[in-house]
Amino acid sequence: MDFNLTEERQMLQDTLRRFLSERYTTTERNAIIDSDTGLSTEIWGELAELGVIGALFTEDQGGFGGAGFDISTVFEELGRAGVVEPFLDTAILGGGLIAALGNDAQQGFVEDVIGGSLHLALAHGEPASRYDLSRVETTAKADGDDIVIEGRKAVVINAEAAGYLIVSAREGGGPFSLDGISLFLVPAEASGLTMQGYPMMSGGRAAEVTLDNVRVSASARLGAEGAGFQALTDVVARANVALAAEAMGAMESATELTREYLMTRKQFGRPIGTFQALAHRFSDLLIELEQARSAVTNAAGHLDSDDRDRQIAAARNLIARTGRLVAEEAIQMHGGIAMTQEYELAHIAKRIVMTDHRFGDADYHLERFIGLSAA
Repeated sequence: MDFNLTEERQMLQDTLRRFLSERYTTTERNAIIDSDTGLSTEIWGELAELGVIGALFTEDQGGFGGAGFDISTVFEELGRAGVVEPFLDTAILGGGLIAALGNDAQQGFVEDVIGGSLHLALAHGEPASRYDLSRVETTAKADGDDIVIEGRKAVVINAEAAGYLIVSAREGGGPFSLDGISLFLVPAEASGLTMQGYPMMSGGRAAEVTLDNVRVSASARLGAEGAGFQALTDVVARANVALAAEAMGAMESATELTREYLMTRKQFGRPIGTFQALAHRFSDLLIELEQARSAVTNAAGHLDSDDRDRQIAAARNLIARTGRLVAEEAIQMHGGIAMTQEYELAHIAKRIVMTDHRFGDADYHLERFIGLSAA
């Protein structure tokens, strides 16, 4: 397997890195985080024009990429710059589900996503579900030509900015059954749908969503009745690769900031980076960083293989452990300045740590890896 970037991916990486270095400054990001929407529609539109969203979809879906290395290339740069805009939620999760399951009419939304005019949110997790994708207690029941949805969804990222929510609900089976889970395209302004929004620690916004007698037509269903679990599993696999790559990019930024600080800050007339104890600690970070990069590359390369889930579980576990180490060491070697919002590292460290809490933490993925290896 060739792990080198193709010429097209290298151009995408260079373009995205240059754009973000010029436009996505710490001051700009802090203003976005403090805004009511938690995202910049201007920057979102510019990135869409650059083709960043299109790189996350295949040619058949209207994009020009969509492979594991396309995802890792884009999200590594987003992580390096600490971007808070909801690429994962709108493109990978929401857009990915529509592209996989949508009928001809619904497929038109994918074009809107790639063009940057439509935001989506996946309303799947529930207050008691933790990391279990199959635990869905929200119900969907037929009532004439309509479907009535009842339930609650927790931490629905990008819900407030989304034009549509993709809501998972049970049309059959028990709370943990793999069968019986359906997915529905629900307009954000649907009667009976209420949101309680809040800012997230690492940037962006999420909401607790309540669906009280929400009515949608049967045509709002994505795919076949009760057959949504496999599609959920597939897009979450892609999301895990994206999260691993994003954390990788953020770790590289944290390490580079630390290197610059160690060679700038002086004590006893010399840079503190020349002190043996700090030099050894920083060298350890570089070794861990190379191992993490190998794990991300391996996961991206196996995204379409039969061993996908095991390789992704291994990568997410390693990235989680390495990410926490990098964040803690970077902060400790910086000292108090690393905790100030005006300094880049404060945001980067939060992004690294919080990545570990989406779609499974280190322990969850370790257990998953062991289980898949024994199967």
